[in-house]
Amino acid sequence: MDGKEEADCALHSFGGDSALPNTMAKGERSAESHCRQIGLLHRAPSADNAPLKQREVKKNLSVCSKLCYAVGGAPYQITGCAIGFFLQIYLLDVAQLDPSSASLILFIGRAWDAITDPTIGFFISKSKWTRFGRLLPWIICSTPFAVASYLLLWYVPDSNVSEMGKIFWYLIFYCSFQTMQTCFHVPYSALTMFISPDQKERDSATAYRMTVEVLGTVLGTAIQGQIVGQAGAACLQNHRYMVQNGFNTSLPTADVNTTLYNQSTSIDQLKQAYLIAAAVIGGVYILCAIILFAGVREREEPCYKKMQKSYSFFKGLKLVMSYGPYVKLIIGFLFTSLAFMLLEGNFALYCSYTLGFPKDFQNILLVIMLSATLTIPFWQWFLTRFGKKTAVYFGIPSAVPFLILIILVKRNLIVAYVVSFASGVSVAAAFLLPWSMLPDVVDDFKLKNPDSIGHEAIFYSFYVFFTKFASGISLGISTLSLDFAGYQTRGCTQPDAVHLTLKMLVAPAPVFLIVIGVILFKLYPIDEETRMKNRKALEDLRDNGQDSETDLYELGSSV
Repeated sequence: MDGKEEADCALHSFGGDSALPNTMAKGERSAESHCRQIGLLHRAPSADNAPLKQREVKKNLSVCSKLCYAVGGAPYQITGCAIGFFLQIYLLDVAQLDPSSASLILFIGRAWDAITDPTIGFFISKSKWTRFGRLLPWIICSTPFAVASYLLLWYVPDSNVSEMGKIFWYLIFYCSFQTMQTCFHVPYSALTMFISPDQKERDSATAYRMTVEVLGTVLGTAIQGQIVGQAGAACLQNHRYMVQNGFNTSLPTADVNTTLYNQSTSIDQLKQAYLIAAAVIGGVYILCAIILFAGVREREEPCYKKMQKSYSFFKGLKLVMSYGPYVKLIIGFLFTSLAFMLLEGNFALYCSYTLGFPKDFQNILLVIMLSATLTIPFWQWFLTRFGKKTAVYFGIPSAVPFLILIILVKRNLIVAYVVSFASGVSVAAAFLLPWSMLPDVVDDFKLKNPDSIGHEAIFYSFYVFFTKFASGISLGISTLSLDFAGYQTRGCTQPDAVHLTLKMLVAPAPVFLIVIGVILFKLYPIDEETRMKNRKALEDLRDNGQDSETDLYELGSSV
């Protein structure tokens, strides 16, 4: 090798392919391959290969890292479970708001939350990398504000405050909490793409995450349900209301549906119980955020800074919402999410009033969540063995026959527990599958749009947006339906129209939405064959990128 070629190759290590006009003229091979062929890009001794070996070893996540990552998903589920199961009944029976006012608060809060998701996602995608990463600073900085807002959400203003004043109070702190939680959950969801470049490792970490998240729902149900269940307030017996609505007032008290509250305790004790539960959940929220921040390292994609393009908000929106596989995935899960949220939002009222189990409903909810926790590993094995689309077809519809059974059998506690356990199996699939399939869509997008990277936060934020949009719709439908049916706030009894409405909201409506969602999943194009091809293509790209970086490093050291 003459001195001219050696000099050209040395320039290549610092100046790129443009520094090799003479060597490129010798053939169509790249400057890098020419330098390798002539011998200058030889492999360095093993000690010099340490950076490459270190990258290969760190490709696999440790169990500790997966657990720390999984713990970060608990705050969203704990608070979401408490709000989903208890906020509606809290606003109606503790804050003593009219059903129309409660509906307004819940719908506006969810709508605001849905709007903030893509907005926060866009700002996160524009964030600069720090020594802690690009996503983790958002998580840790938003935590104290989220906890403060959550505590104030469960505080009942003074009795002198008007109905309108209470509406503004709960709107302000509900929207504040949702905004701060978005600053936590959107970057946490996108973090899946940055903990490992390997699909199998991401799927494994997602399974850990879903298991902890379902445990989070168990914890949220246990904390909120058991603490609140120990307190209570006397329900309102309105004799004239009962006569006008056709109730038999000569029935013994045991035969009349009552709320979950005991007669002997006061409304003040119930208010205090809700605040205590909120404080405990807030402490768990902070602890989980600290564990996530301390135990997870955010990995930057190779050549990320060099390749990233700058997009406006609307350009990012267009890129995401025009991508076919993504749109089909979120529409399918929009329907299934709406189904389970209708069930979640009304099951407490259904158990308390229609089934007549006011003292058992929190235990029934615990059975659902414990069942989901126990079956998450099964669904992870199932989707690995038979594919993710097959898991959708078997897992999510499995709750349908049991939801039908719960409205056909009247006031049977054993049947209620059996249905709860079976529903938990379906809930586990509904928890795991969306977050397991979304990274596949992002990988597919990367391969088809190689010059458009850095959109992970936007993909995840819009998915969270549609999930919360479904939640807002379910809460709005529920409270408005109960209002039209004549729901009596903190009443000992409810008219037949309310019982019929609750039956429709916990069984026929969810079953219909699940069927529609499963049908729509037939249009989702990423099957196991496509996923494996994408995985191999991405691994080849990363290996080529690592080889190139290592070769240039060795060349610089040699020169």
